Amino acid sequence: MAKITELHVNDHTLRLEADAERSLLSVLRDDLELTGAKYGCGEGQCGACTVLIDGTPAHSCLTPVGKVGQKRITTIEGLEQNGRLHPLQQAFLEIGGMQWADGTSVMIMAGAALLKRKPNPSQSEIVRSMEGNICRCGTYPRIIAAIKRAAGMKEGGSQ
Repeated sequence: MAKITELHVNDHTLRLEADAERSLLSVLRDDLELTGAKYGCGEGQCGACTVLIDGTPAHSCLTPVGKVGQKRITTIEGLEQNGRLHPLQQAFLEIGGMQWADGTSVMIMAGAALLKRKPNPSQSEIVRSMEGNICRCGTYPRIIAAIKRAAGMKEGGSQ
């Protein structure tokens, strides 16, 4: 069976030995102890396992680690820089968008990907980017508000 010996995670090259067919989620959580991505449904429906692969949201529960190759993986742990929360993480705290740990991570990861490709998204673009991600607490209005606030923070504004 093929083995993976290194991954590029959160701006670090990490050495490991994992069967190529294992899920990326399993390798992140069990081998690398990065537990921000959660096991939810195991079918790619809830988004709890979302990570960014080369900046694009992906369901790590469905992604074989062997398919990742030399791509750059970002987990929620990798969003903070130099001890400072990502503007979206900060906005979620300020707005109160966090209710349920599994849902919060996916919303932040999907929102971070959106803000990277579209620094000042409209409300409809925010809603569209969140499709397929489940918030069991129903805090969608606060999630949208947090993404809007983070967009303002990234632009240097204050909201």
